[in-house]
Amino acid sequence: MVQADVVWMLLATALVMLMTPGLALFYGGLVRSKNVLSISLQVFICLGLMSLLWFLYGYSLAFGPDQASLIGGLRFALFRGVGLEPAPAAENIPHLLFAAFQLMFAVITPALITGAFAERMRFSAYLLFVALWFTLGYTPLCHWVWGGGWLQKLGALDFAGGTVIHIASGASALAAALVIGPRIGYRREPLHPHNLPLTLLGAGLLWFGWFGFNAGSALAANGVAVQAFMNTHLAAGLAALTWLFAEWIFQGAPTTLGAASGGVAGLVAITPAAGFVPLWAAVLIGALAGVICYTAVLLKGRLGYDDALDVVGVHGVGGFWGALATGIFASRAVNPSGANGLFFGNPHQLWIQFVGAAAGALFCFALSWALFKAVDLLVGLRVEREEEIQGLDLTQHRETGYAL
Repeated sequence: MVQADVVWMLLATALVMLMTPGLALFYGGLVRSKNVLSISLQVFICLGLMSLLWFLYGYSLAFGPDQASLIGGLRFALFRGVGLEPAPAAENIPHLLFAAFQLMFAVITPALITGAFAERMRFSAYLLFVALWFTLGYTPLCHWVWGGGWLQKLGALDFAGGTVIHIASGASALAAALVIGPRIGYRREPLHPHNLPLTLLGAGLLWFGWFGFNAGSALAANGVAVQAFMNTHLAAGLAALTWLFAEWIFQGAPTTLGAASGGVAGLVAITPAAGFVPLWAAVLIGALAGVICYTAVLLKGRLGYDDALDVVGVHGVGGFWGALATGIFASRAVNPSGANGLFFGNPHQLWIQFVGAAAGALFCFALSWALFKAVDLLVGLRVEREEEIQGLDLTQHRETGYAL
């Protein structure tokens, strides 16, 4: 094992862990003050629940011995055989460190979905849903893409989670918004964010942690990690700019929320491509992500579904664009273990990327729809009308975010 790689991956793992509290702040500022603790707790508690499930069986189902290209076996359940020996996927780092790094991805993915049903879902229903979704959705999709499953065998490229994390959460968020229905007063009264400085702080922590998310996915302190690091920053910066200017042109003013949303959209879009594309491609991917995701968020109003915090438009659409962009701009000159994309003479890679992204989206949408319906029958998805009006902080948790 290489000590420099071990040190870098320990740091990268900690950076990705920080993204979940960062997401709690990002989402917390976007809701109304009466729901700031509710949404923050929904995100934060994933650090506990997903960690337990990952230890019990999640890691094994995702990265255990391949079973029919669909799921891993239970060889690593309870982390049996997961110690300080070299990791099967990266012999330069300990197996336990690889499992810890992948755990942080498993934590934040279901947390992302919470933005779609913010301000109206029972906490008990939320815990049941994310536990089921993690077991039946995240672990098989992760295995398909990274654990030796059928999409990895097909040749689909996903450097750090465009399909596994962002398309998965975006498609599931769409199902959530459609099944649970809109918030009381949606499209009839203002439902504005209550604390944009909090959201901007959360966006900054996400951006910071994303360097571990993407550069860490090289699984080594090497040139690919450096390339992914710089690609990540360029794409985020360009997306923040283009989103800002797009809303300035079409809505008459540049906003803090637009800059923060654009930055996250760029981070999402570059995630599958970060370790496969040259710098100039990262600039294009980010610049277009800002415009594409801004347009997707505007269309939400016309389509009429209440994705409260724009998970579909930013993560679903941004992740899909990033997956396709990987098929266009990937270059083996950047990463010999990847593939050339359309721009470098291999149009077939773009088709493979489309198949992978579409399969992930359809699978997660259908599964999430079924799970939301099942959870609704078992415990009820939505709080009572009066509870929603009063706010979930008080009615679900007997707390208030601000005591003035």
